[in-house]
Order: sequence, then structure tokens, then C-alpha cells
Amino acid sequence: MRRIAIALALVVLALASVPASAATTVFVDDLTWTELRDRIAAGATTVIVPVGGSEQNGPHMALGKHNARVRALAERIALVLGDALVAPVVAYVPEGGLAPPTAHMRFPGTVTVPTAAFEATLESIGQSYRLAGFRDVAFIGDHGGYQASLAAIAQRLNRAWAKTPARAHAIGAYYQAAEADFAAALRARGYRDDEIGTHAGLADTSLALAVDAELVRKDKLAAPPRAADGTYGDPRRANVDLGVIGVNLIVARAVEAIREARRRR
Repeated sequence: MRRIAIALALVVLALASVPASAATTVFVDDLTWTELRDRIAAGATTVIVPVGGSEQNGPHMALGKHNARVRALAERIALVLGDALVAPVVAYVPEGGLAPPTAHMRFPGTVTVPTAAFEATLESIGQSYRLAGFRDVAFIGDHGGYQASLAAIAQRLNRAWAKTPARAHAIGAYYQAAEADFAAALRARGYRDDEIGTHAGLADTSLALAVDAELVRKDKLAAPPRAADGTYGDPRRANVDLGVIGVNLIVARAVEAIREARRRR
């Protein structure tokens, strides 16, 4: 009898957890279409579109760093906002030329798409979410190479939506915080610019460690960095505590920028 009671209790707990998950997740992909409809009707009228990239990140960091990072940070941003949801990550972005291979395309595993195709994809994503009922579509990008495209598409969508209540926003503060604000915070703690780096260096690697330590191959950090390996900076002193500083800056700046963009609307 006691075993049956325990089994029934476990079933009740399992069933009770299902609606709670649907009610608390911020990821669009976790919802059914009716759950999404109801969340929008209840006031979740902002959707964050995280844009990542599949590229080399030195011998010590996974190819999907940008995708993992922007998804995790988008979730934190949405949770702070309280009335936002997160779209699936846009993982394929312009990364350089194919023939001959340029930029990150010189390294195996990087995937590139033409800028026109990338921008058309973003535009269609924005139109899809407006059709779903969202009033604010906020693009955040974890990579520097396509920031101008995010701004251009937001402008294009806003021209098309001029007579509607919907607006698109390119949240440049997200990338600005990752690149400039975080670097400034590291300098204030005594780290050098040649360590902080611009790609796969101290800043980049510390952010990855703070988001998901499995993205980083710690056994590879001991070797001196080389630009030929795709590392621009020195990641050897990267650590989670430094990454948390960057994460907090990015989330705070992005939340502030999204709130301001919605006020202007």
C-alpha cells in the first residue's frame, strides 16, 4: 500500500511540473503554439532574437561558442525583463568568403552565408513574430561582423511597420558591453590589452567559461596563444569570476537598451 501511495505521489508531482514548465520557460521553442498565443495575450509582447555564429574560436574553445553564449544571455535578459520571450538562435551568419576562403573560413567547422541571405532571413523572422502578435522584436548579436546588418534590418522592418504598433530594435548595447565595457572592466583590474584580445582571448574565453565551462578546453589554455591558431589575445588567465563580470554587464546594458527602445516606441 505504501509503495502505491509513493508511486501516486510521484505521478502527481510529475504532472504538476508540466504546466509550471510551460508557464516559466522563456524559450519560444519550449512552448506549444497555444501556450505561446496565451503568453503573448498575457503581456509577453517582446521577443528577443539571439544571433550567434558557427566559427572557429581557437584550439581551446568550441565552434558553437557564440550560439551557446547568446542563448544563455538572452534567457537572462528575458528573465530580468519579465515580459519577454526568446526565439531560437540564428546560428548561420556571414563569416567570410568561400573561394578563396577568408577570415574565419580558413578554419574547419566555420560556416558562412551570404549577407543578403542572412538579412533576408532576419527580415522574415521579424515579420513572422509580428504576425504572431509580438509588438517588439529585439535583435541581439554576439558577433561583431553582422552588427550593421542587424541595424539595417531593424530599420527596414520599421519602415514596413510604420502604420502598425510593432517595432524592431537592433540592440547594439549587447555587443558594446561585451566588447568595450567588459574590456574596460578588465583593464581596471590590471589586465593588458594584449591579454584581453579581440577573439578567443582573455575576455572571450572568460565569458564562455561563465556561461558554460564545457565550451572551453582547459588543457589547451597552457600553451602560448598564436594568431595562426585563431587566437587574438591571451586566454591563459581566463576564469569564471572574470566572465561573470562580463555577463552581468551585458545583461544589464541589454535590458536597459530594450526598455529604452520600448519607451521610444
